[in-house]
Amino acid sequence: MQITLATIQDAAAAIEGEVVRTPLLPAPRLSILTGADVWVKFENQQRTNAFKERGALTKLLTLSAEERARGVIAMSAGNHAQALACHATRLGIPATIVMPTTTPHVKTAATRAYGAQVVLAGESVAEAQAEAYRIADAKNLVFVHPFDDPDIIRGQGTIALEILADAPDTEIIVVPVGGGGLISGVGIAAKALKPEIEIIGAETAFYPSMHNALHGAQAPCAGNTLAEGIAVATAGTLTREIVAKVVDEIILLPEASIETAVNAFLELQKTVAEGAGAAGLAALLTHPDRFRGRRVTLVLSGGNIDPRLLASIITRELAREGRMVTIRMEIPDRPGVLGDISTLIGDLDGNILDVSHHRLFLDVPAKGASLDVTMETRDSDHARQIIEMLRTRGFKVDWLKVAETSGR
Repeated sequence: MQITLATIQDAAAAIEGEVVRTPLLPAPRLSILTGADVWVKFENQQRTNAFKERGALTKLLTLSAEERARGVIAMSAGNHAQALACHATRLGIPATIVMPTTTPHVKTAATRAYGAQVVLAGESVAEAQAEAYRIADAKNLVFVHPFDDPDIIRGQGTIALEILADAPDTEIIVVPVGGGGLISGVGIAAKALKPEIEIIGAETAFYPSMHNALHGAQAPCAGNTLAEGIAVATAGTLTREIVAKVVDEIILLPEASIETAVNAFLELQKTVAEGAGAAGLAALLTHPDRFRGRRVTLVLSGGNIDPRLLASIITRELAREGRMVTIRMEIPDRPGVLGDISTLIGDLDGNILDVSHHRLFLDVPAKGASLDVTMETRDSDHARQIIEMLRTRGFKVDWLKVAETSGR
């Protein structure tokens, strides 16, 4: 099938009313943060909290009665799994999903809850894919690829139809890139409707598969990335051909920028983005000059993130910004010292969260102790003010990095 604006419009008509027409809203606080005129397409508002429903349903609606009776199978790190499980169950189609063993529990549990049989196999999407193909052959199931399929691609492209209907003056659309299905569909539709628009891909530097494919590079694809939804080691065959034609640039993202973007969506936009979903904002944070002053739409592709991981990201960002600080002090081991320190910190409006008192570290004098204090501060300057005050009172104080706070 040749994927065109017309086939994407057909997909939009087919899935209308069965997937959410998600809001596209201005994000003034993200605009201040990045210097661009930022708008956000909230695909985390789909019923499975990710864009994948569009392509999955489009594909399922093309199946014959005989194919529906046989059932479908897919490999996925999570969002394709949930989307296929949700709509297959709704249509009465048996679904089996093969997921990597490293998939967050929140995604495996949700996939089962939508009615699919979940098989955990391999540590990567590629290993899960091999097992999915094996099961498909053994049980004569219809394999539904998460990105390298024309129906999946045209379903994802319906996002661009909505973006340009709601914000026709959009200059740039920034799209997360894994296997390339989303950016392929968005690129085809957007370029057909507005040839001058720029389509920018955002890909984790740990898995630069599409960047490699476009530039003939051999950068390794490996690592434990926060953006596991786009951690794809090999770009799709069909998608790489499309991306080469309709995508203007692929930006590679350091992990720290993805963490910061997840936190910024939560704190500034009051919405939850998983690592892959925040990739577009991470691209703006990584290369702000590329987007400054431009009307940019970010596709917030999904919000399925483990709550414990989200809590960790929030804490780490507070530490990066100097709003949660851990200091280590050497103090005399005598009554009243802890009270004095607490009073000094409180007088400067620091809020103590945790105190850890150590007497057995060998690099501390026998009549002394080591004290770790974690406190809330307004910002880094406020933290430095407190530390300098403690030093003027004769205490030896070190400002610890996050990784140093668990011990020596």
